[in-house]
Amino acid sequence: MDDLSQDLGRRPEGRTLVTASWVVGHEDGRHCLLRNGEVVFEHGEILFVGHDFPGEVARRIDYGNALISPGLIDLDALSDLDTTILGIDHHPGWAKGRVWPRSYVEAGPYEMYTPEELAFQKRFAFGQLLLNGITTAAPIASLFYREWGETVAEFDAAADAAGELGLRVYLSPAYRSGGMVLEAPGQMVPVFDEERGFQGLKDAIAYIERQNGRHGDLVRGVLAPDRVETSTLALIKRTDAAARDLGCKFRLHMAQGAMEVETVRKLHGTTAPVWLARAGLLNERLIAPHATNATEEDLALYADHGVSIVHCPLVSGRGGSILNSFSACRKRGINIAMGTDTTPPDMLMNLLVGLITGRIADGAPDRLRSADLFDAATIGGARALGRDDLGHLSVGARADIAVFDLDDAIMAPSIDPITTLVTGGSGKVTRAVFVDGRVSMTSRKVVGMDMHTARVQAQAQYDRLIAKYPERSYGNPPVSDIFPPSYPIVEKAHG
Repeated sequence: MDDLSQDLGRRPEGRTLVTASWVVGHEDGRHCLLRNGEVVFEHGEILFVGHDFPGEVARRIDYGNALISPGLIDLDALSDLDTTILGIDHHPGWAKGRVWPRSYVEAGPYEMYTPEELAFQKRFAFGQLLLNGITTAAPIASLFYREWGETVAEFDAAADAAGELGLRVYLSPAYRSGGMVLEAPGQMVPVFDEERGFQGLKDAIAYIERQNGRHGDLVRGVLAPDRVETSTLALIKRTDAAARDLGCKFRLHMAQGAMEVETVRKLHGTTAPVWLARAGLLNERLIAPHATNATEEDLALYADHGVSIVHCPLVSGRGGSILNSFSACRKRGINIAMGTDTTPPDMLMNLLVGLITGRIADGAPDRLRSADLFDAATIGGARALGRDDLGHLSVGARADIAVFDLDDAIMAPSIDPITTLVTGGSGKVTRAVFVDGRVSMTSRKVVGMDMHTARVQAQAQYDRLIAKYPERSYGNPPVSDIFPPSYPIVEKAHG
């Protein structure tokens, strides 16, 4: 039996041995598969990976026909209520509240959620990550519905939520120098307030200095300027210098969409990677989602300067774009990590979409394997963070472990667990999650949170947000015009 409900939220006492039909081990810098393998850990550290552990253990857990895996690493993990799904079938984005119209700016942008709602969203998102086998996350949220940037208070709450739920996180509030403003239909321009960006960076630095290492080192810092088109060169320079001084990474979204590419070219006469390279701002500290609009020159610069890409294939594919290509980036020597960037944060689904879109981009099936995507979600994420103790199961690594059920009814018969998991699995087959040796999720339960009740609360918050969309959409149309249903709605007659 693997009933860990009594241990939920804490580390089991003494040495714990977990075993299953398959274990993802690690030898000579790469993953390997151990049939009927064992993993032993204590005090958050892995002591043994292999067969026939010779020592004493306090507890042995046999997961049967399952895969014991390194916990998945998500470096673009949504931490609010997902508004990207509102843009799937509702176009153009400028007419659907995805960009602030001038009228909204002049009326004075405001926070559309209360501090309590923002804190709840982080906790709810963290619970969803654990349910999907994700043990390390760098959260991301939209600033479209914010007064300007994210707040220190909500990230203090996020750090505490991570500590209580048992999730490894890289945090600090996002900031920006400007935002896109809709002047007329289809006409979007960036509007800057550089001093506000500097203050946001100052707050983020103070946050990292205060929070770094808390909750048993589950919380560490990452600087998060929002987007390249809403950042001035001075802000990025100060961010890079701060990241160097703090010994942390900084994440900057760029080469990810047509609007960004066009805006940056108008502002700076070139692409974002070229612009930053000329300023000496491409280096191994930089983590850059999504690269789907990167040119050959951009990708060469990433490779030359040690920039890590965060590949979010599901979100990119939904918007009609793909990375060109996963195998080509890997051949250049670019480190590729993975992100989900949407709800649900189903990393396994993203690995499948990444495999499909990667093969479409290549025009051939033999340049990209399931294992390549799995590597990106484990080793690639750890490498991007500069962590040699994450992303793999080996002696001395942190005990961040996900257990995936290969006997689940939705799973196909298997000959190779990695291919089976990537091509046919989903986050729903995640059976248990350990973070730093602590039981963070078991049997679809997370500590201190009823996820079904939380889902009802999240829906109520979302409904209130949707009701505010007319005032922040061009021409102030009603919600029924902004988000018409896929099919006509037939209401039940009364009386």
